[in-house]
Amino acid sequence: MGYKTVIDLQEHREPLLAILHAVVRDPNLSRDGLLRVLKAYPKDGRGLFSKNELIQAYREFAGTDGLPPFDPGVVERLRMKPVRTMSGVTPVTVLTKPFPCPGECIFCPNDIRMPKSYLSNEPGAQRAEQNGFDPYLQTYSRLRALYETGHPTDKIEIIILGGTWSFYPENYQIWFVKRIFDALHDFGSGIDRTAEVEAALRGGSQFHPDRERPAAAVDGTRLEHTYNQVVQAVYREEMRRSREEAQAIAHGERPRGPLDEFATWEELEAAHRENESAACRCVGLVVETRPDHISADEVLRVRRLGATKVQIGFQSLSDEVLRLNRRGHTVEATRRAVRLLRLAGFKIHAHWMPNLYGSSPEADVADYRRMFTDPDFRPDELKIYPCSLIDSAELMQYYADGRWRPYTHDELLDVLVACFHHTPEYCRLTRVVRDIPSTDIVAGDLTTNFRQVVDEALRQRGERSPDIRAREIRRVRVTPDQLHLDEQQYASSIGDEIFLQFITSDRRIAGFLRLSLPREAPLVDELDGAAMIREVHVYGQALSLGEGAPGKPQHMGLGRQLIERAANIAAGAGYRRLAVISSVGTRAYYRMRGFYDGALYQFRDL
Repeated sequence: MGYKTVIDLQEHREPLLAILHAVVRDPNLSRDGLLRVLKAYPKDGRGLFSKNELIQAYREFAGTDGLPPFDPGVVERLRMKPVRTMSGVTPVTVLTKPFPCPGECIFCPNDIRMPKSYLSNEPGAQRAEQNGFDPYLQTYSRLRALYETGHPTDKIEIIILGGTWSFYPENYQIWFVKRIFDALHDFGSGIDRTAEVEAALRGGSQFHPDRERPAAAVDGTRLEHTYNQVVQAVYREEMRRSREEAQAIAHGERPRGPLDEFATWEELEAAHRENESAACRCVGLVVETRPDHISADEVLRVRRLGATKVQIGFQSLSDEVLRLNRRGHTVEATRRAVRLLRLAGFKIHAHWMPNLYGSSPEADVADYRRMFTDPDFRPDELKIYPCSLIDSAELMQYYADGRWRPYTHDELLDVLVACFHHTPEYCRLTRVVRDIPSTDIVAGDLTTNFRQVVDEALRQRGERSPDIRAREIRRVRVTPDQLHLDEQQYASSIGDEIFLQFITSDRRIAGFLRLSLPREAPLVDELDGAAMIREVHVYGQALSLGEGAPGKPQHMGLGRQLIERAANIAAGAGYRRLAVISSVGTRAYYRMRGFYDGALYQFRDL
């Protein structure tokens, strides 16, 4: 399965089997109970076996020496950080390489070791740098780590972060996505080409982790050179090599190597077809970009890459705040971008920033409310990133002369409590406060668990956040008779949205579907006369393909019921067909539900 054993299992067979027998005997074994068992059977007579070692041992020894056949429930009890896959899929985040950015935002970090806006000390950024920003290595190493810690690796959501995706060359984009799919297929087939890629990276890339890190840096207090200027100077040779090698390959002048940033659309589409029945399937592909880089052509190009969701930086819905922060676009650009993405069926994952220069706590709360009262916005998911002061950002100058200050803890708490209160049930707050190490923050609140702080403040008021993430069913066991279908309708910039959700009596959510009923002309002819399923999602711990478990929402038939209800609603509204913006790895699922393939979407006649 493409993983490396951490220890010699046979050498430690006796204590490992004793531990596994104890785990199998007691399905309710607590964390403290497991710790007592581990201490009773130490590793090498002194240390403790790690959870990933126990998981590997269980996979190896299940069905032998008196152990029952393999049971996924045992792995679940041993799993490290189960919350990672509690939302029904296994996320894998990869970063693009350092590259110029079209933005000049004064709040944005300028770490030249990273793509724009990211910091080398962030966990995901560290993993990317350790793998030389190579998409194959990043994907493969993450899959291996997840597998070794007990997480399923067959339903993967790929999240591509880094700068402005739409500003990278098309050759690089196609190659980057194709290499992600190559890693999925190799890992699922038990093939490991990481040594080959690592060797090529060591011999031919400035990004190899053993290379000396760039000494140049951007000082936000003086800003003698911009991020783009420094990046282009530091990585000039790397950019030249990438460009020339891609051109040479395109003209057939030399063979291709694992690092050559070139692939054709036909090669990517072949990888897509292979992934439809692969052991590791891509059930979601996410890219991030700016509103002013969204056009009809760009939307369709991103869709052709296989993307189903776009992260897009709203930052603020005030033209004055955008201007003061040199964001580089207006609110009208955000309206237009959201409209185009909706027409193409994308899930819209917005970023929004309180405490920007020129704003205030009162203005931020009003801005947030506007995001959900104005039909032109209303994102499906949202990251709330309060502005933090980073030493490489130009905002340092505004802080030094008193033009900007960070909110106090109480001010920020009041803003976020109001934001949570005004979040509708159809939106998922995926992150509150960015995962920036405190050592990188010059000024601003250092609370890392601000979401829990806000939840506690709401609890004291007798409230709970209505957003999806706060209501996910997670570990709660449910039966079909404990769920009922709830439907909410709201206006969007292109028509109407129907949010269908299976919920419990206390509104815990087990699954949902987003149905778009557009009234505008579509972006492509194949969508003519079609309603659009933009997302189907069933919550609970991610299960492997075909795996069921009593009381768990996944594979309980909720997705099928949601689709049938959506088809009835669309037919009743006069649509001839029902389209779905399916991921590559979910195409087979939709075919089983009566959908057939189009060029960019799948369809079902009504």
